[in-house]
Amino acid sequence: MRYNPKRHRLPPFAASGILLVDKPAEWTSFDVVNCVRNRFNIPKVGHCGTLDPMATGLLVLVLGKFTSQSAKLTGDNKTYQATLKLGITTDSQDITGTVLSENDWSTVTEDSVRKAVMAKLGISKQLPPMVSAVKKDGQRLYELARKGIEIEREPRDIEIFKLDISRIELPEVDFTAECSKGTYIRTLCADIGAELGCGGTLAALRRIRCGRFDIADALSMDTLKTMEQEELTDYVIDFLRKLTVL
Repeated sequence: MRYNPKRHRLPPFAASGILLVDKPAEWTSFDVVNCVRNRFNIPKVGHCGTLDPMATGLLVLVLGKFTSQSAKLTGDNKTYQATLKLGITTDSQDITGTVLSENDWSTVTEDSVRKAVMAKLGISKQLPPMVSAVKKDGQRLYELARKGIEIEREPRDIEIFKLDISRIELPEVDFTAECSKGTYIRTLCADIGAELGCGGTLAALRRIRCGRFDIADALSMDTLKTMEQEELTDYVIDFLRKLTVL
């Protein structure tokens, strides 16, 4: 059913601004947008950078007149916390996909892991995965992937500014990556696994920063579900005030 703000029990949401949400697992980015739009009767809501359903963390929503800033904010650098699982490859490059191979990782050492991970620092070319929102001839790649269709893709320039490994308990590796727009952490994991000779897949992902916005300032969906429209209005206005003094 098409959203109709005039049929809502609340008046249309009057404030324009930015809302930071901590997306839970299994929710799509659209699920979050749709929930916020319908609960608070906000005619115009957008998000700045899709998160996969398996991923959690920072989703930047733009409300009202701020939807015009969506493209600009989507281009900001992102920071992710991720878990790489070695010895397995999947068709989606993450743990939710169909397993393509399971390989012996016993010869992999902590030193070889650190070298393979840190070698990804800087500017490089990355091939977008088929399970992605990248468009080819007007169709998103994931739509083709669902039909079992794989097409040629052009590698894209990406940059990884910072990489920190926080845990190595083989076959799992936890790391934090600060990267440019368009970087796929799932592909990064697959590439690292390939270089180590055993394959790898993304086991967990959490976005903790988008440009100047931090997960510490985000509201959970549980909190949003308990808020009234006036409370959200006050939150959005107060957050904009804070931004102007930062």
